[in-house]
Amino acid sequence: MTGPADGPPDAEAIRADIEATREQLGRTVDELAHRLDVPTRARERALRTRDTAVETYRENPPVVLGALAALVAVAVGIVVWRKKR
Repeated sequence: MTGPADGPPDAEAIRADIEATREQLGRTVDELAHRLDVPTRARERALRTRDTAVETYRENPPVVLGALAALVAVAVGIVVWRKKR
């Protein structure tokens, strides 16, 4: 956009500035809509977590199976302990 020393801005410069502002505003609105869409973000997070778990299992299956067995053992232990109380 031209400054006051250059004279008044021409109509094309104003239109270009308005269009650039609209595009920026559109991107901002899209980003805000994505941030506020909690179910979609939760689904994306779950898929990323699943993909990470699958990749970890492919890289080192015994460690993952051992961790899973330990988790199951802890869960069973908690259930048994709560029933005895």
